[in-house]
Amino acid sequence: MKKVEAIIRPEKFEEVKEALKSIKGCSGMSVTRVEGHGRQKGLVEQFRGREFKVEFLPKVKIELVCSDEDLKDVVDSILKSAYTGEIGDGKIFISEILDVVRIRTGERGKEAL
Repeated sequence: MKKVEAIIRPEKFEEVKEALKSIKGCSGMSVTRVEGHGRQKGLVEQFRGREFKVEFLPKVKIELVCSDEDLKDVVDSILKSAYTGEIGDGKIFISEILDVVRIRTGERGKEAL
């Protein structure tokens, strides 16, 4: 099993969500509104003639766990639906999950997903 964490632009969230819903092995996800910056280091804006720097930009973090077989489809869906070609499109982090337990039933492993 793999854990996929994707940090994306807020305006691309609905598109990514719909793409992930269409994947058979993707049964659920957690979504968090976050702020951060990568290489772009924020941006400089003008407001009422004054310049100010916005260091942390709003982003959306999507977390989900999927089987090893579904990983390629999950990552490809996120890549395709979150892409704008501009700096700040986001990142996808993939990590190994040793086990999962469904609290209600005690099921473990793939059955608990």
